Amino acid sequence: MTQIFGASSTTEDVLSGVSLKGKRVLVTGVSAGLGVETTRALAAHGAQVVGAARNLAKAEQATAQVRADAARGGGGFELAALDLADLDSVRTCADQLNATGLPFDLIIANAGVMATPFGHTKDGFETQFGTNHLGHFVLVNRIAGLMRTGARLVNVSSAGHRFADVDLEDPNFAHTPYDSFAAYGRSKTANILFAVAFDARHRARGVRATAVHPGGIMTELARHMQAGAIEAMVKGINEQAAAEGKPPFQFKTIPQGAATSVWAGVVGAADAVGGHYCEDCHVSPVVPDDQPISLVSEGVRAYAVDPAHAEALWAKSEDMVGEKFS
Repeated sequence: MTQIFGASSTTEDVLSGVSLKGKRVLVTGVSAGLGVETTRALAAHGAQVVGAARNLAKAEQATAQVRADAARGGGGFELAALDLADLDSVRTCADQLNATGLPFDLIIANAGVMATPFGHTKDGFETQFGTNHLGHFVLVNRIAGLMRTGARLVNVSSAGHRFADVDLEDPNFAHTPYDSFAAYGRSKTANILFAVAFDARHRARGVRATAVHPGGIMTELARHMQAGAIEAMVKGINEQAAAEGKPPFQFKTIPQGAATSVWAGVVGAADAVGGHYCEDCHVSPVVPDDQPISLVSEGVRAYAVDPAHAEALWAKSEDMVGEKFS
């Protein structure tokens, strides 16, 4: 009987009794938070994990437990340099991975930034869209040939996709007043749409893609937010919950937050998760764009999983990075 997991499930709950020996995984953003725990759990269960990070010195320190658990569990761990805000770095990383010829069974596009001040990547893209979406778009597509039959792509998105749909006419806020959370929302919607389009392209060869919302977790991701902003947000959420007779919001632990990425990448049925958005270790319902939804209720906006919209973003992304991907 298939075990049912939920919001409180941890990475160890999800992987209980699962051996990943012989599996090879790439996880981006392994210098803190969810990336470290995701990597640790996979390596502890026998996977050979490549962890990509911009700051290798920081990642080296952050992954000491990963190496220890990998040694005990029969897995392996190595670091790779990757700055998603610099496409030269992205392409170099992809070239190095391709040069090994070693295949992947799972890619977890975990790295990201949130609510940054207005700025641009090295290539001139708005920081959040460029880092969270375009960097991963180029990396994953350049190494897609390494994904063997049965492999999966997991894009770490967020309930924050509800803040904003992508703007294909003005992705860099050249004409739109900048709002840090609108920019974050655009990038997280893009993560979902990228998974939808990638899944459509590769499912015929047995490669699937999905997007996940980890839940609310206290990590370094919130470092750009003003002091007190998170507390004010939680206060508003809890006031609404109380008015609706619902229990107060509770942050997840990091092992609980990383669980959905691991579940979608390893445990959930491929046909169930492929082309969809998951949260709390299950596939989320689609919520029509005109239907009210709170930041902490379940569901994915219809615009974020629309196949035609996903194709339009794919074409726009190719145009922006100057590369075509089949």
